[in-house]
Amino acid sequence: MASKEILKQKEAVVKEIVEKLDNSKTFLLLNYQGLTVSEFAQLRRSLREVNSDVKIYKNTLMNIALNQKNIKLNDYMEGPNAYLFADSIIEPIKVVSKFVKEHPALEVRVGYIDSEFADSKVIAEYATIPSMEGLLTMFAGGLMEHVRNLSIGLNLYVEKLEEGGNN
Repeated sequence: MASKEILKQKEAVVKEIVEKLDNSKTFLLLNYQGLTVSEFAQLRRSLREVNSDVKIYKNTLMNIALNQKNIKLNDYMEGPNAYLFADSIIEPIKVVSKFVKEHPALEVRVGYIDSEFADSKVIAEYATIPSMEGLLTMFAGGLMEHVRNLSIGLNLYVEKLEEGGNN
């Protein structure tokens, strides 16, 4: 039988996981089997740059926390897993997807994005979405096109007026 101290430690870990789940917009389950310690540290550093965290918890403690949140991932929790918690959606997925391309040993299994279940295909689709800066640049480019066309039209109208046309 486990001592009271060990049970308190496990309860604290479960509480920590539940808090991380509550505060995360993106939660991913990753299979890191085959990654070296330095590669995993590199992944952690990359994710910290986008305010994300990847942690390793025992599957049994993770299952307890997930059950408290009514999240059912038992079918995906075999083997060594790492768990990504992020307060944004696109940036951490892009970091992980780029890392997977460079290190095929890392596998993105499933996740929850904005409280919705996402399998690896959906996560891959999110990875193709441009960053917020890219989207804003595309939006600004679209707006600039209209402004440019308006200025050309006004310039042509002014030239027509200067030539003496009243239409």
